[in-house]
Amino acid sequence: MRPRHLIMIFAVLGLALAVTLSAAATPERSPSGTFAPGITAQSPAKQITRLKRQVAALKRQVARLTTANKQLRAQVDALSPQGIAAQLAQVKTANDRYSSVDAAKADGYVPASPCESRPGTGFPAGGMGFHHINPAAAGDQVINALKPELLLYAPTPSGLELIGVEYFKADADQNLSTDADRPTLFGRAFDGPMLGHAPGMPIHYDLHVWLYKPNPSGMFAVWNPAVSCTP
Repeated sequence: MRPRHLIMIFAVLGLALAVTLSAAATPERSPSGTFAPGITAQSPAKQITRLKRQVAALKRQVARLTTANKQLRAQVDALSPQGIAAQLAQVKTANDRYSSVDAAKADGYVPASPCESRPGTGFPAGGMGFHHINPAAAGDQVINALKPELLLYAPTPSGLELIGVEYFKADADQNLSTDADRPTLFGRAFDGPMLGHAPGMPIHYDLHVWLYKPNPSGMFAVWNPAVSCTP
């Protein structure tokens, strides 16, 4: 919500309060313009009590609108380029320790695929490298940005090099034609739903994030032309 929207809201609330005060100060009259028999103006004490209740209600409404405005502002900030960059920096810091594949294995990540790449015939060449999956994280159906379900490694003459992370979520209804449960992270919708890539792998969504190996195709592209399975 923009500041000018808040100004308009406060203006409307002020006008409502002014109308209420004006109405409260005016005695009830009959259609002829004279005071109707048996009708008397409320006492000042009752008017003040009623107005206090109305002011309290207006203050509660303003507080709710202020909170909603802060929440919307936080969401907008999180999806800004600066906000997404800050989130990615946090993910990188949280997973830097997995530059050692032994550290990844100690935390429950296990090899899940051969080194994956594709030739450039008819489409851009690229690779994903070796996938190491954390079965517990992949099976809990919870997306935690700081704890990716998979880690991606590329072979080098000196061993495996951490090149990226991958998020994974099984499709709830295992139906390729529906996507009501598609996850999002960093302002980006996951790819899928797609068939499993190996026996027993369910229909799923995934998102590659090339935090450690710049990808000419983009941070969230599926294949990375800079990745090769040849050390």
